[in-house]
Amino acid sequence: PTGIFPKNLITVVEARQLVGLNMDPVVCVEIGEDKKYTSMKESTNCPYYNEYFVFDFHVPPDVMFDKILKLSVIHSKNLLRSGTLVGTFKLDVGTVYSQPEHQFYHKWAMLSDPDDITAGCKGYIKCDIAVVGKGDNIKTPHKANETDEDDIEGNLLLPEGVPLERQWARFYVKIYRAEGLPKMNTSIMANVKKAFIGENRDLVDPYVQVVFAGQRGKTSVQKSSYEPIWNEQVVFTEMFPPLCKRIKVQIRDSDKVNDVAIGTHFIDLRKIANDGDKGFLPTMGPAWVNMYGSTRHYTLIDEHQDLNEGLGEGVSFRARLLISVAVEILDTTSTEIVSSTEVQVEPVSNISEVSAHWMVTVHWLPSISEVSVIGKIEEFFLFGSFLEATMIDRKIGDKPISFEVTIGNYGNQIDGVSKPTAAKKKKKKEGGGGGESDEEESELIQQNSSEDEADDDGDLVSVSSTPPMKPVITDRNYFHLPYFEKKPCIYIKSWWQDQRRRLYNSNIMDKIADKMEEGLNDVQEVIKTEKAYPEPRDTVCKCLCVFTFSRFVTLANKDQNQAGRTKLDKERLKSCMREMESMGQQAKLIRSQVKRNTVRDKLKMVQNFLHRLRFLADEPQHSIPDVFVWMMSNNKRIAYARIPSKDILYSIVDEETGRDCGKVKAVFLRKGFGPAGWTVQAKMEIYLWLGLNKQRKDFLSGLPNGFEENKAPRTSPCLHLLYNMKQVFQLRAHMYQARSLFAADSSGLSDPFARVFFSTHSQVTEVLSETLCPTWDQLLVFEDVELFGEAGELRDDPPIIVVEVYDQDTVGKAEFIGRTFAKPITKMCDEHYGPPRFPPQLEYYQIYRGNSTAGDLLAAFELLQVRGRAELPPIDGPTDSERGPILPVPMGIRPILSRYRIEVLFWGLRDLKRVNLALVDRPRVDIECAGRGVQSALIQNYKKNPNFSTLVKWFEVDLPENELLHPPLNVRVVDCRAFGRYTLVGSHAVTSLRRFIYSPPDKTHNNWTSAGRPTHTTHTTSYFYYKRLHFCIDLGNPNHVFILFERSLLYPQNEEKEEKKKKKKKKKKGEVEEDDETDESMLDWWSKYFASIETLMEVRDRFCYILFCSVQFYSVQFHSILFYSELEAEYDNFEDWLHTFNLYRGKAGDDDEAALDDDRIVGRFKGSMCMYKLPLSEEITREVGFDPNMGMFQSIPHNDPINVLVRVFVVRATDLHPADVNGKADPYVVIKLGKSELKDKENYISKQLNPVFGKAFDMEATFPMESMLTVSVYDWDLVGTDDLIGETKIDLENRFYSKHRATCGIANSYSVHGYNVWRDPMKPSQILAKLCKEGKLDGPHYGPGGRVKVANRVFMGATEIEDENDEHLALTVLKHWEEIPRVGCKLIPEHVETRPLLNPDHPGIEQGRIEMWVDMFPMDMPAPGPAIDISPRKPKKYELRVIIWNTDEVILEDDDYFTGEKSSDIFVRGWLKGQQEDKQDTDVHYHSLTGEGNFNWRFVYPFDYLMAEEKIVISKKESMFSWDETEYKIPARLTLQVWDADHFSADDFLGTVELDLNRFPRGAKTAKQCSINMVQNQAELPCISIFKQKRVKGWWPFVARDENDEMELTGKVEAELHLMSAEEAEKSPVGLGRNEPDPLEKPNRPDTTFLWFLSPLKAIRYLVCNRYKWLIIKMIVALLLLMMLGLFLYTLPPPHHPSNLGSAA
Repeated sequence: PTGIFPKNLITVVEARQLVGLNMDPVVCVEIGEDKKYTSMKESTNCPYYNEYFVFDFHVPPDVMFDKILKLSVIHSKNLLRSGTLVGTFKLDVGTVYSQPEHQFYHKWAMLSDPDDITAGCKGYIKCDIAVVGKGDNIKTPHKANETDEDDIEGNLLLPEGVPLERQWARFYVKIYRAEGLPKMNTSIMANVKKAFIGENRDLVDPYVQVVFAGQRGKTSVQKSSYEPIWNEQVVFTEMFPPLCKRIKVQIRDSDKVNDVAIGTHFIDLRKIANDGDKGFLPTMGPAWVNMYGSTRHYTLIDEHQDLNEGLGEGVSFRARLLISVAVEILDTTSTEIVSSTEVQVEPVSNISEVSAHWMVTVHWLPSISEVSVIGKIEEFFLFGSFLEATMIDRKIGDKPISFEVTIGNYGNQIDGVSKPTAAKKKKKKEGGGGGESDEEESELIQQNSSEDEADDDGDLVSVSSTPPMKPVITDRNYFHLPYFEKKPCIYIKSWWQDQRRRLYNSNIMDKIADKMEEGLNDVQEVIKTEKAYPEPRDTVCKCLCVFTFSRFVTLANKDQNQAGRTKLDKERLKSCMREMESMGQQAKLIRSQVKRNTVRDKLKMVQNFLHRLRFLADEPQHSIPDVFVWMMSNNKRIAYARIPSKDILYSIVDEETGRDCGKVKAVFLRKGFGPAGWTVQAKMEIYLWLGLNKQRKDFLSGLPNGFEENKAPRTSPCLHLLYNMKQVFQLRAHMYQARSLFAADSSGLSDPFARVFFSTHSQVTEVLSETLCPTWDQLLVFEDVELFGEAGELRDDPPIIVVEVYDQDTVGKAEFIGRTFAKPITKMCDEHYGPPRFPPQLEYYQIYRGNSTAGDLLAAFELLQVRGRAELPPIDGPTDSERGPILPVPMGIRPILSRYRIEVLFWGLRDLKRVNLALVDRPRVDIECAGRGVQSALIQNYKKNPNFSTLVKWFEVDLPENELLHPPLNVRVVDCRAFGRYTLVGSHAVTSLRRFIYSPPDKTHNNWTSAGRPTHTTHTTSYFYYKRLHFCIDLGNPNHVFILFERSLLYPQNEEKEEKKKKKKKKKKGEVEEDDETDESMLDWWSKYFASIETLMEVRDRFCYILFCSVQFYSVQFHSILFYSELEAEYDNFEDWLHTFNLYRGKAGDDDEAALDDDRIVGRFKGSMCMYKLPLSEEITREVGFDPNMGMFQSIPHNDPINVLVRVFVVRATDLHPADVNGKADPYVVIKLGKSELKDKENYISKQLNPVFGKAFDMEATFPMESMLTVSVYDWDLVGTDDLIGETKIDLENRFYSKHRATCGIANSYSVHGYNVWRDPMKPSQILAKLCKEGKLDGPHYGPGGRVKVANRVFMGATEIEDENDEHLALTVLKHWEEIPRVGCKLIPEHVETRPLLNPDHPGIEQGRIEMWVDMFPMDMPAPGPAIDISPRKPKKYELRVIIWNTDEVILEDDDYFTGEKSSDIFVRGWLKGQQEDKQDTDVHYHSLTGEGNFNWRFVYPFDYLMAEEKIVISKKESMFSWDETEYKIPARLTLQVWDADHFSADDFLGTVELDLNRFPRGAKTAKQCSINMVQNQAELPCISIFKQKRVKGWWPFVARDENDEMELTGKVEAELHLMSAEEAEKSPVGLGRNEPDPLEKPNRPDTTFLWFLSPLKAIRYLVCNRYKWLIIKMIVALLLLMMLGLFLYTLPPPHHPSNLGSAA
């Protein structure tokens, strides 16, 4: 896109799985320097934001697309602290713009920590990102159901083809050295420095800056050096593949005041990598890249500084830089990895040291390894010859002019050389071309130190500019240089690394692509003209026959082992070969498959090939710089042309040669870019040849024959060529007409004339005043045109003709409108002037103004060789007596004419703006075509009635037989003022009359259409029947889905019983039935609305499950249609018989000035045309009731004023542009129609970008005076005026009179009461009878058995409907009205349309969308009933009671101070999402040693809930300064957290569980069955909804993330959830906690929960008992044993006891 300023729209929806405990997250959205923040959400790891941001930038798209978009999550940021970064996600804006629809919708961005790349995923942000340029409109994709979007892995925010698992990688950009830098200080500064410092130094201090993915790295500064050597590498750490496409490498000059860019190069990562199966990582070089920018001449204020920043096309060579790029994927698990992503700059070894530091290098040769790495240096020779220089602007025509050709710095004599001042480098190359090569090279060619000194082979000096010459006048605007027989030449010797292979491969692919493009253009021409073409296959094959792949492979493989082939060269070659092979196979396939009906699809594929080829042909590693041709005057550079060196590169193999090598080429020199570049400063015919010096012998072979070389002494090539062969021609330019020219005058018209240039001659056509479609019908004859060269060559390849179209101004110079080029058909003396080549055919030539088109020229050109007068074909045709000496286009060439009649329907004029500050009062319309025309009746009082009194007029005119040559038809509106003055109000040119050509109805075809009306194709419609459910999908346009439910759908009795039985069975199994039957009394208009939206989604997504999904809505009886666009887009602007023509006045703007055509519209003409060949068959005029006054416009309503009741229903607005500083808006609706205006200001909706209005407005209007309805959305402001957010305009008149009957949509069913009541005051049977009468049809006849007959068609309807059977039958016919022959067309169904809101201050950019519809009822008919109620649903009040019974297995966080024992002081906290301030805590269960806690504690949460949207509605003030409450809609989610209470420090967070009240897993029956799976595999478990279940009890797990970012179970909670409506809650109130009423009993807590310092004895007893129980028991047992042993030993008698002795005795 050019000339657009894109804006970025970002919605941050929510975040999930953020790493960290109990966070307060904020999301920061950053583009470039701009930052915006969301609000902060407290204590949650999955915050819900749904906040919308808009970033507006006024920079060119290229700059915009390189900007980095960064999403970061920051934890607990506030005014005082910046918060801690959780993770970031980066991509560039260009990646978003290259997505389908330029957007990512509802995708999850994966966050990573830039400071720790080993850490893994830090969470996800769900967001929408869109980039909108002028004229783009964002289509919101159809939301799949929520559960699909919750699948994070399947919806990651990544472009297609990027793997889900991205890895970290290091990007190494190595910067070796640069050459040929320009001066960056003036010579005065240099002298000052010399005076002070006393040394003469180079005037530049360069360093290199590399920018990638929002990070920048710089090399060191090399002081005072034109040939700096850095040998440093900049290392970036970024995810791979990166979501940023380009690396920006910039050489900058370091300066005390401010650093300036010297040159910029972008490395496109897509071109140096391949992501296929056999692809390769980004790699490049070592290779030179050439940098271009502004001219090298240093000025303090450089107006072209942007060029050096890489914007636009550089006009001069600036420098070249030797770099390489490599990527290494990191293994984040290894230990020695540096985990930060900071940019690092490190030294690297010099290229020549890489592989050859052991080799002795001779001082005057490049080192051997360098040759192998970056290629061998070869001597190149560039030759150029100037054959013609014309169209030189007269401003510079008075001084002598010369031309200079440069390649790199070679040949540049003014500002090319920047001599390195180091002693070693004092040698200067020839032609002033130093500074370009290595020091070794400088030495190598030291003999060549001046211009007059010969080279070592003794024969060549460079001559880079032509001798100055004074221009000669061509006509009053242009000069030419008198290069007649003598053509000056230039030649330059230069030295470059020999990397021709790269350019050769590009050339081969370019040539294939050129031939394909040629074929494609031919085919498109054929399709455009829609002629009967012999066979579309030939044409497609024509595009494809050029694939000579084997040839590419053999040629490309040739120099495999050439020095300097980098890894990228090898890999690119492989991938190019693979691509070419696959394209070859596909091409074969296409050729075999192409059929007449698939030509267009196949062409798309061929265009895709072309795109791929052009992409492959663009070589990322440069070699030889481009050639610049400069026009010099007075030693100043005036204008330039840039010629890519590959285009003129010579090769012995024909396919490899550049497309312009050795050919004469027309080159236009221009001043710069933008409008300044449109006026050509000179046109050159130039011949260029570039090749190795050793291949020089062929360099003249392509010149036109017939010259002699004129050699200067001692030099080999010629200084100029002498042509002695001269041919004389006569050129005849048949200028017939032009159309759709650019409007150059303030009247909105132009006074065009054409100037034709050929060789050194020029002529002009006459000036035709005030038209955009001039028919000059003029023959311009150029006598005695001398062309040099051989006759045969001139016949096959004549010079080009330039035609420029200008607007003549009475004062000053004529203004440029545009230019086009043509080649004449040449006839030699010996040829016969006759078919097939002569006389030439008129052809259309596209006129260009800059890059945009500015019209078409219809002309023919012939070039006739002259030997004697007699041989020329006579110029027949009279010289027009009225036009004096002007010759008309002769008979054989001008088109054959037939007599046509054009009937014009004059309906009325609308919205005419003032002319010269005066109101338009008595306008008239003048119609003109090919010199004939007709005037409308005069409108006597435009204010009272802007319609015409006479409806139809006609005129006859002679028009060409060939439709394509039909002249445009001009519509002009003039205002008739007093005293016979006429003022032009505005004009419109109908460029193609094809759509107004009348085709007689075809009686045989059953769908033949009425007079001159285009046939409406009927869409195929499919029906599905299921349980008497009538489901119909419009296959022709999947945007429309109708669901027709028949009346008896709500099941009969027996079926209901079966349903109940089924439900009972389900309940027994413990399942939950998904949908309870909805009570019919609950249904309203919104039920219908939401059902139709959901059905639309379902059908779009899953066509196959169509029956299944429809059953879910069986209770919603009838659906309206939601159009995702305006009705006008669906029904061809309602121009079925009444067309609207915009009237323009004022000068057209150019793209760059961003002036849109809309600003030039000064009103609208309503009417139509019908054109047919005379005479007309009598059949039509003989038809019954044919009114000859109305011509072909029979049965058209009268255009008298009519009173209408207009009823506007505004449903809601979506994605509004924020209008307040807080990123929100306070929208309300304003409706304007004519002079009446309804403001709904008091009902503004606070701080909402997606407001639901749900309002109906009634207004009375009189058509045609008040027919433009404007629906605006304004932003309410407390202070100051309210701002317009956006508006949409609807032309009600076209709708009212349309045959599609857009007054009131036809409902899908006929219902007398309820939310689905029939809205139209006319019943279906009355509408049908009226339609039949107007269309002169027989019928309707209602028959038995549900039949109805209309015009030989029988329609069937349902029979079991008892009441008002006819109405249902009539409705069936109306729904299929398009099937009625002749008059049938699709009638508009009941609908809601979505219209874009636009703001005149931001033209072309959507500011949001509004969903609405309009009903219109004529006041002379019975009045309609009251408007249906679409007011927004009020949320229902509920109360959720949560009882926390117990916890279990909660992790133990505290260590006991004395005993070191683990325990926790547990409490549970809970809240509903969005109501964090209403959080409630249980009491504390102190000192739990097992993780068990007993609470019996009740939380009570009252909330408002919208059943249809499954959202909680919260109204609260955003801050203390807010004026009023803001309404938020938030998913219903209950959060429960378990905490450890601390007395003196902050409480410790242990774990959390979040339950979505609509879908949460059923609680486990016991604590044992409760596991972490209930959270991790939630999708697979059966889910319940509290809104259906009402009461549920069970165990749920608490989870948290550990250090490794894994989920772990941190406890379990037994809770009971009980949902009651507000009325029920009021009847049975309960207390919070354990309070009255209905108190809960106290929990039975173990004694461990008291505090030791309150009763120390108890604590000691507990400690001793609990901790040392077994130890004490063991000790007691041991003591007892010891005592027993002691007693045993004690009771043993001693050995000297008498008893023992006695026994011994």
